[in-house]
Amino acid sequence: MMYKHLAELVASHPLVLASGSPRRFDLLTEIGIPFQRIVPNIEEVPGKDEAPYDYAVRLAEEKALMVGKGLRPDTLALGCDTIVVLGEWLLEKPEDEQEAFETLRTLSGEQHVVCTALAFVKEERLVISGYETTKVFFNEVSDKQIWDYIKTGEPMDKAGAYGIQGMGSFLVDRIEGNLDTVIGLPRNLLDGLAREVPALLRER
Repeated sequence: MMYKHLAELVASHPLVLASGSPRRFDLLTEIGIPFQRIVPNIEEVPGKDEAPYDYAVRLAEEKALMVGKGLRPDTLALGCDTIVVLGEWLLEKPEDEQEAFETLRTLSGEQHVVCTALAFVKEERLVISGYETTKVFFNEVSDKQIWDYIKTGEPMDKAGAYGIQGMGSFLVDRIEGNLDTVIGLPRNLLDGLAREVPALLRER
């Protein structure tokens, strides 16, 4: 089957998804492995001079570590975080509709990068983490199109204020990379990390 390393890992180590994202839940469900979900609650604030990709990895690790605290010793927690980067500018979830508008207007006609980081934790200890990036090219869109999209409510809980797999698909001209990364769970990266976990656990 696809993602065989993940399937083999979960056969011996129950998996808990440390994310409230319905997009990640669906992508993991499509693999066909059993898992549970616990939603973490951490403060998402970049550190001073913290590089964007380092920030994404740190948040993924912190989410997994928080959820991993109450799990059985044989269980793995999977933390995830997705960020949008335009040049050196980190675009997080908008706080209100005006911020969503400003974000989307800035992205219009431009290229940006989506980074999703993943982390495995077992027994409150980080096992492995990593990230993947995808370039996203936006169409030129009008102010009216942006406001009409904002009124759907979809942009308000998403980094970069859009969802490529939903009503926001009209914003995107093309991508260079993995669509899963933009949605929020790069499954090839996940399988690659899962391949490394057994050996890392034996080293403990």
